[in-house]
Amino acid sequence: MVKRILIAATLTLVSASANAAGGDVPLMHASVDLSNTASLQRGARTFINYCSGCHSAQYMRYSRLMEDLGLTEEQMREAFMFNPEAGLGDLLTVAMDPEDAEQWFGVVPPDLTLVARSKGVDWVYTFLKSYYADPGQGTGWNNTLFKGTAMPHVLWELQGIQELNTHSGDEAGAEAAQGGHAENGFEFSMRTEGSLSATEYDAMLNDLVTFLEYMGEPAKLDRKNIGVWVLLYLALFAFVAFLLKREFWRDIH
Repeated sequence: MVKRILIAATLTLVSASANAAGGDVPLMHASVDLSNTASLQRGARTFINYCSGCHSAQYMRYSRLMEDLGLTEEQMREAFMFNPEAGLGDLLTVAMDPEDAEQWFGVVPPDLTLVARSKGVDWVYTFLKSYYADPGQGTGWNNTLFKGTAMPHVLWELQGIQELNTHSGDEAGAEAAQGGHAENGFEFSMRTEGSLSATEYDAMLNDLVTFLEYMGEPAKLDRKNIGVWVLLYLALFAFVAFLLKREFWRDIH
């Protein structure tokens, strides 16, 4: 029985890792710093401006954002709360009707509160860097990490329009000769430059995935800090317990 449980657990972990990695596509590394409040604020602004029109974050409240991001109520209402009737205690829901969303995109856009925990920040980062123009798709876009994705490239004005080179994946090392650049084993060429440079776009994505990582577990930094003190307490308690045990057993030994 124990052997079967271990085998099942191993297969589950392997399957989860394969899904998170998007098959054989290598993931790019996202630079996440949850202690950087400025990065969290920028990421939250990007999420509100570009993601919240379709995707909800229904396990997060505006009041929690205001407290954790060090914002005032005025700043929250000016930059993050576009509905004047919304209250600070409201959840980050989306106004889009699910039936309309399914009709437009073929699927209801998922809630993003836990996407960084379920997929991993590297997966989200790679996904947002891997869009390319594809006239064969209904949205005009495709993605090397998530083939046939129903989500259009909402950040294309910032990144620009990428095209996937036909030999991509087999000759990714030839990007210099082709005038393109390689990402996660695929080679892209820029058809149109975006309003941000490549460096600025990467920085913006790092801020966004940092915010998504924070939303998945807002108390993560507090948990780690408390954990350090708990371990120190246990170490001190173990030392005191050892001295007490030695004193109680002095006469016996």
